[in-house]
Amino acid sequence: MARIAHVSPLAPARFPTIPPVAGFRFATAEAGIRYRGRPDLLLIEAVSGTTVAGVLTRSSMPGHPVTWCREILPRGRARAVIVNAGNANVCRGEEGDRAVESEARAVAAALHCAPEEVLVASTGVIGERLPVERIVAAVPGLVEGLRPDGIEQAARAIMTTDTFPKGAVAHAAIDGVPVTIAGIAKGSGMIAPNLATMLAFLVTDARLPAAVLQPLLAAAAERSFNSTTVDGDTSTSDTLLLLASGRAHHHPVVDPADSRLAAFADALDAVCLDLALQVVRDGEGAQKLIEILVEGAVSDASAKRIGLTIANSPLVKTAIAGGDANWGRVVMAVGKAGEPVEPAALAVSFGGHAVAREGRAVPDLDEAPIAAHLAGREIALSVVVGRGPGRARVWTCDLTHGYIDINADYRS
Repeated sequence: MARIAHVSPLAPARFPTIPPVAGFRFATAEAGIRYRGRPDLLLIEAVSGTTVAGVLTRSSMPGHPVTWCREILPRGRARAVIVNAGNANVCRGEEGDRAVESEARAVAAALHCAPEEVLVASTGVIGERLPVERIVAAVPGLVEGLRPDGIEQAARAIMTTDTFPKGAVAHAAIDGVPVTIAGIAKGSGMIAPNLATMLAFLVTDARLPAAVLQPLLAAAAERSFNSTTVDGDTSTSDTLLLLASGRAHHHPVVDPADSRLAAFADALDAVCLDLALQVVRDGEGAQKLIEILVEGAVSDASAKRIGLTIANSPLVKTAIAGGDANWGRVVMAVGKAGEPVEPAALAVSFGGHAVAREGRAVPDLDEAPIAAHLAGREIALSVVVGRGPGRARVWTCDLTHGYIDINADYRS
């Protein structure tokens, strides 16, 4: 089994204090799916009437749980989510589909709901048989152990190569009524999300229909999870879910553009970005968090494509790992993106210190403050690619030998 590194130097000081969210309970168990001596199974229970939205991987090789979720999410209702770590249940044909259905049926029987109200997610090694019988056998104990304050244990149960559990919380108001949004995520490697991160589960007590939740979640994901990358590899299992119990007693909201949702949307954005950046901070072998701002592109979408091309460049990432302000590698990545640029307008800065301006190197550059910035844990890279209105911000981490160490023995 993959060797887990010491806690990332970019990790938060502690798991946040997250109060119980009305309508939800959590339970974990040691099912022995791949790991020993630690929880690897999570059950999230939601009260009857809970609505749900989700965004899933666009990979053309989706895991069997993703296929199941894709089929049942349009119903917009959920009573539970069951998640396992250590085995992704991918590329197993009919056997993999039957395993997901067995999980859903076991949870449904225990909670007295329909299997189509049970969402399923898995993360871990691809291509191996999921020992679903261990999951099914653990369900009764999970149900007995459900508790409203178990979210930190939930975050720990879904970890694979993660070095710390990831959680976030934000508060807002709808019609003056307080609502809470809380979430957990897992992710460290195989991170280049395409509609979601590897696994993230958000819960709120807001009373919102699925038709309102879905566009809000998709927009939040685009500004957070879909603006991050660790290694440029999109998982087969990316799953982001938002469940709303409806226990907050505000007036009904049926339009996602309703101005009463502005604070809720901001809080949702904040939770998603917090979780997404924790995933990047836990990037396999990461020593530095890198924020990349691209301006002057022909459109925001073009700026984002340029930003992610820079963020995914091994040459850029290794240069920053070594503290080298090699802006030529940034220029290479800008050109590789295939987007319209104005070479004569190109500018590159590290930590606010310009290294290139108007398409050429800054003369008589004092590299001391730049070196000091690159020696830190959080790196700011700014790139101007033209005079257009397009602007985007993306995040990545550096690339170190630790990434090789973790991934070279992932299955051993």
